[in-house]
Amino acid sequence: MPMKSPSHPGEVFYRGVLEPLDISVAEAARVLGVRRATLSAVVNGRAALSPDLALRIEKAFGPKVDLMLRIQAAYDAVAVRKLAARIKVKRYVTKAA
Repeated sequence: MPMKSPSHPGEVFYRGVLEPLDISVAEAARVLGVRRATLSAVVNGRAALSPDLALRIEKAFGPKVDLMLRIQAAYDAVAVRKLAARIKVKRYVTKAA
């Protein structure tokens, strides 16, 4: 059964890593070597987690890149399912030989 409302990977990172370490988004951005605005957009769910940022998170804080990207994929899958009614594509049917 698919998840109805999975967490955004930025929220998972914030609640699972930054909060317990009591580290600010600005400090985490410095550690990760990214702009504060970039990390803030991910943490606040306004931007997707990129593979590059996922790898930086793994190297600096530990959560595996594979896990972080699976969380992003689950989030994206639910988001696109919500748009399914607006995407008009007919099922392809092969012609009998």
